[in-house]
Amino acid sequence: MEVILLQRVEKLGQMGDVVTVKPGHARNRLLPQGMALRANKANLAVFEAQKAQLEADNLERRSEAQKVAESLGDLAVTLVRQASDVGHLYGSVTARDIAAAVTDAGCTISRGQVRLEAPIKSLGLHDVVVALHPEVLITVTANVARTEEDAAEQLRKGAAVLGTIDEMEEEEALAEEASEEELEAEGEEEAAEANA
Repeated sequence: MEVILLQRVEKLGQMGDVVTVKPGHARNRLLPQGMALRANKANLAVFEAQKAQLEADNLERRSEAQKVAESLGDLAVTLVRQASDVGHLYGSVTARDIAAAVTDAGCTISRGQVRLEAPIKSLGLHDVVVALHPEVLITVTANVARTEEDAAEQLRKGAAVLGTIDEMEEEEALAEEASEEELEAEGEEEAAEANA
């Protein structure tokens, strides 16, 4: 099926191109989302009449998207998830999760704008491409960690924090012992002062 593209479509062409696509792709994506028109004489005439307006609208949307991209800079979003000792998630992080995190960070996007080839299934820092406009792409860092503290540590190190649960419990126990020893030492000092 031949269609006229009304905007740039990745791996198909630019605005105004007449391209041949599979009928299902045209019926299910391009035509309903307003990305294309069926290629016939009437639609070609309609496109030519609206071409200047479509180009102006596209230019305006692209410039707005570029401003948003500049304001976001190197955005990093934190996603706290449960994971195994070796860093595999109990579940996954999807495009919907990333879109919600970016929206919470101040830039409203839809999950369709997140270009995630496969769901994220491990702890660490993951680069995710977000399409603010067909011609404006930004990279968002998805920081997937067990806790907010681990997320901060991952950003500092630039790698996943894979401390096992046993190690974490051991660190907590050592911290408790140290605080108990400090309290005992303070108590002994107070008793010595009282006796003197």
